[in-house]
Amino acid sequence: MSWTLEEVKKHNTRESCWVIIKNKVYDVTSFLNDHPGGAAIILKYAGRDATAAYEPIHPADALDKNLPASAHLGPVNTDAASTLDAAVRNRRKTKDEIRIEEAHKYKPALSHVLSLRDMEDVAKKVLPHKAYAYYSSSTEDTISKNENAHAFTRFFFHARVMRPVSQCDPSTTILGFKSSIPVFVSGAAMAKLAHPDGELNITRGCAAQGIIQMVSSNASYSYAEIAHAATPTQPLFFQLYKHKDDATALQRIREVESLGYKALFLTVDAVVPSKREFDIRAPWYLEELERGGPLEFVEEQADALQGQSFGTAGGLIVNDDRDMTWERTIPWMRSVTKLPIVLKGIQCVEDALLAAKAGVDGILISNHGGRQLDYSLPPIEVLYRLRKHHPEVFGKMEIYIDGGITRGSDVLKAVCLGATAVGLGRPYLYAQGAYGVGGVKRITHILETEIVTAMRLMGASSIQDLTPELVERVDWQVDLKARL
Repeated sequence: MSWTLEEVKKHNTRESCWVIIKNKVYDVTSFLNDHPGGAAIILKYAGRDATAAYEPIHPADALDKNLPASAHLGPVNTDAASTLDAAVRNRRKTKDEIRIEEAHKYKPALSHVLSLRDMEDVAKKVLPHKAYAYYSSSTEDTISKNENAHAFTRFFFHARVMRPVSQCDPSTTILGFKSSIPVFVSGAAMAKLAHPDGELNITRGCAAQGIIQMVSSNASYSYAEIAHAATPTQPLFFQLYKHKDDATALQRIREVESLGYKALFLTVDAVVPSKREFDIRAPWYLEELERGGPLEFVEEQADALQGQSFGTAGGLIVNDDRDMTWERTIPWMRSVTKLPIVLKGIQCVEDALLAAKAGVDGILISNHGGRQLDYSLPPIEVLYRLRKHHPEVFGKMEIYIDGGITRGSDVLKAVCLGATAVGLGRPYLYAQGAYGVGGVKRITHILETEIVTAMRLMGASSIQDLTPELVERVDWQVDLKARL
């Protein structure tokens, strides 16, 4: 059976809510209350085409996973399809889309991007505002995000000289898998917001440069599509947001196992959505931009105290497990999978010790890029404290950090302190959004060049030469008081 637009339009209420996605009709009435992003965003498109809003955020298999077969109502008819196609062709471009087209015309040649900060500068100009707001935003006053990067400036090298470094090998292994440099792509959601090929750009760029990609549970391509984009020998890790229902969580684990993913990074620092104000404000900014000025004040009909916005993706974790424990969750995961288990989001020495006691294969010291708890310590500082007070832990599991890394020298500071590797999330989202696969390859090449150069200047010819003695933490303060 096929449907007319008029028939679909009748189903535009909470009691009967249909939407059109890619010329197919779906009854999402029963799903409204279960939608991670809330019912309001679906009701906004009730009875009409939701494709433009749906596609940049959801993987291709989301409808099959979340809706029963009875809710797949079939295609629109030929006339309806023609009308929808014409509407897309004739749609007036938004001011943000016009800005993006102009910015892409005049962005620098890729060879002129010399650093990760250069790449972010380009991305800020060429990415859709919604994408940049989501990627760059952090929680509340952005203290942790800013300090993640600033903290690296407190660590200085004790460079050694008169050591042979003509042959310098920056390669390492992560959970037994070869990596050309001690860097991996940390899990980050919704790459398709910035580029139609999204996570696939990262997969292909990682393959070309020999590094490992961690795929987010909330990727905008399906886990299968990403796995199929990888080369036959390319390892992929999976960032697991554990669902509160064990059966649902197990289903996700079984899926990625069957697709050949090599490790599970259980996210433990995002049990509730945080308040990322730049991301939350993005749709209001776009409305005002399109209008050409501020929106007219309208008295609110409901109690404003009840209103809550999670931003672009905050709703994606509302169904995740808020009651994970050391005593139950890790043993449960060990009982259902043989894949290596890494805890992503360790933020203090005490939990690092508990992780070692629990027998996990690794920990990723991370405050979610400053996106969850503001004033969470910078990961490099937690790593330093762990190395200083409990060096024995480094022999029990692999330890990684992410957050704030902008230079190859930052990578080496972490490795000297005992990190097996570091993860980067935002830089790869910016790179693939601005330049596609080429951007991913470019910033990996930049990091490798900076790493090798710094290793040679430090007197290190291999990763094994990078030891704690090569790094010192300092607390210099500039005296701004006038001297009389």
